[in-house]
Amino acid sequence: MKKKEVITLILCFVAVFLVAFLGSRITITDSWYDSVKPSITPPSFVFPIVWTILFILLALSMFLSLTNANKKEKRMLYVFFGANLILNFLWSFFYFGLHNVLFAFVDLILLWITILILVILTWKINRIASWMIVPYLVWVSFAGVLNWLSI
Repeated sequence: MKKKEVITLILCFVAVFLVAFLGSRITITDSWYDSVKPSITPPSFVFPIVWTILFILLALSMFLSLTNANKKEKRMLYVFFGANLILNFLWSFFYFGLHNVLFAFVDLILLWITILILVILTWKINRIASWMIVPYLVWVSFAGVLNWLSI
């Protein structure tokens, strides 16, 4: 691996896990959460495991995409990976920080759209990178059901 690729890989992981860290600081399960949590919600220990796996896959997908994209594609990738990470953080902020499940749901719809766009964009660049995002799309779809049931 070239030095530039190593730096790109590190930056992808830093960006993704910075968002994960910031979101985790807001995600506090308290009595409010217990009052809105749907009965189909998985046990609490499942979430950090699943999100860690999804964030690793997202960072790797970002890396594979960026290192195989042309300049025009890279611009689109920066826009949509960036928007995705911002929306991911905002969901935690709206849901757990503000306790506004409706804003969180609207944010989640936008987040889901950015994930779908990333699957399509990355498919044209690197199919492995695209497949790495699919579990994230599935999990956010399930999170959408949970979010909707807590409105």
